[in-house]
Amino acid sequence: MKKDLHPSNYRLVVFKDMSNEYAFLTKSCINTNETVKWEDGNEYPLVKLEISHTSHPFYTGKMKLVDTAGRIDKFKNRYAKK
Repeated sequence: MKKDLHPSNYRLVVFKDMSNEYAFLTKSCINTNETVKWEDGNEYPLVKLEISHTSHPFYTGKMKLVDTAGRIDKFKNRYAKK
């Protein structure tokens, strides 16, 4: 096998689904500036997700319209003038 192929800076990181507040702790080497206090009392880096397996329609079986920052309203306002 090749040497130094995989990153060596793996650490525990919290990933949080912002649509339903679901969070899980796993190992990752992703860079982040935010931290969060976890259930065990320790502080870990935080990565915010827009969607995860707990909110994705494929896994939940429910369709959900996600309107981020009022994109539909912005579109209607932009083209209502014409």
